[in-house]
Amino acid sequence: MGIVQRQGLRNTVISYLGLVLGFVSTTLVLPRFFAPGQLGVTTTLASVATLLAQVAAFGFASVGIRFFPYFRNRENGHHGFLPFLLGVPLLGFVAVAALFWLGKPVLLGFYEADVAALGPYYAWGIVFALFTLLYSLLDAYLKALYHTAFSSFLQDIVLRLLILGGALLFAQGLLSFHGYVLWFIGANGLLVLVLTGYLLRIGELHWRPQRAVLAVRPVRELFSVGAFTLFSSLAGSIIMYIDTLMVGSQVNLAAAGIYAIAFNISTALAIPARSLNKIAFPLLADYWKEQNLSGMADFYRRTTRLNALIGCLLALGIALNLPFIYSLMRAEYAQGTLVVLLLLGSRLFDGITGLNGLILITSPRYRFDLVFNVSLSLLIIGLNLLLIPRLGMVGAAVAAVAAQVSINLARTWFVWHSFGMQPFTWQIPLILLITTAAGVAGWLVPTLASPLLTMLLRSTVITAVYGGLALATGAAPEAGALLQKLRRR
Repeated sequence: MGIVQRQGLRNTVISYLGLVLGFVSTTLVLPRFFAPGQLGVTTTLASVATLLAQVAAFGFASVGIRFFPYFRNRENGHHGFLPFLLGVPLLGFVAVAALFWLGKPVLLGFYEADVAALGPYYAWGIVFALFTLLYSLLDAYLKALYHTAFSSFLQDIVLRLLILGGALLFAQGLLSFHGYVLWFIGANGLLVLVLTGYLLRIGELHWRPQRAVLAVRPVRELFSVGAFTLFSSLAGSIIMYIDTLMVGSQVNLAAAGIYAIAFNISTALAIPARSLNKIAFPLLADYWKEQNLSGMADFYRRTTRLNALIGCLLALGIALNLPFIYSLMRAEYAQGTLVVLLLLGSRLFDGITGLNGLILITSPRYRFDLVFNVSLSLLIIGLNLLLIPRLGMVGAAVAAVAAQVSINLARTWFVWHSFGMQPFTWQIPLILLITTAAGVAGWLVPTLASPLLTMLLRSTVITAVYGGLALATGAAPEAGALLQKLRRR
């Protein structure tokens, strides 16, 4: 357990530092230096590379983590597991890259208004996808070896610092935009080289293929699990990236860049829920193992209340301080204000509906999670096709809200119907009323000459009203108990 605890602690520190660095980078720094159309190019390339890499990988990253214990034998090179883990996805990548290249006229046709901006980087998208694929496979191999902290450090800290460095070089005129795009792609390639060197240093770079790898576990089983994982991960990526891609193709790359920044601003609301989910995942697995459904139901309600309590306060802080946030960027990005508000609503509802997804995926009926994710991705695509031509990037945000609310309601009902547990208590509507009161109080704060002072004053009023009402009404019993304990001390 020693290595697991050490790696877990390091990952926690790295994760939080990476979240802060990522928010500062993608939300506050890059929009100061780059025009919306330029960020639209890099965002589109990253989205395409991720989707291509996931299709080519055929779920083998997850397969590697799940089945590696059967192959583990360091003296024997783990029966040739690493060449097998890399070889199958690389064969798939050749096929995917060939189809992507042959489809160039069709795919660029979707970006008719921005072919001149995106066309020169089409081939580089294949290179980017290769780097993304190799990194994901090597990262999975290291996770299976219980070496997770170094790859997290590279992905969450080093890569973001490299991107920031490239942006500063661009701002100083030392890099052209074309040079920055190549820097952006090359930074991902550098991570693959560093990760390979790390494997060599710890003595786990076993390149020699072995026929024994085909006999340890049935190959059919590996591909079956890989196919299931492929559809699940691909659905997740579509949910994450399809909005930006469709805004770019149906409106223009500038709108895609504005939408991407609005999306990044809204992700701040998801940070507490993600942190809580990391803790909740193993706890839910234990509840299922012990068949302690009453304990799980209580945990479900308490975490839902906590997500709602934190999420509503953060949503207020972000929504009412958007003028300050956008004052730190180029003026064009403020066109995404309504998009941010809609996406905040979507993420807030996702948090309030609780842990339904994690409960489902850790349950005996885990395969239904794939049904919900595929349904969500198809619903988002369909609504985007319907709404983006009519409303532009706002249509994509409306589609995201409608799809997320619909699927979360369906998933919450499914958990209730299947396992007899639902996340809502009387405190949830109370928290929403408190949010409304604090929101009105914050909105009534006059706008001062300084956006920074306005933000500080408004945030103070929101926090005081929200926190005071939450404690006075019993909407936050854990916080009340903690306050009483501090008073006694």
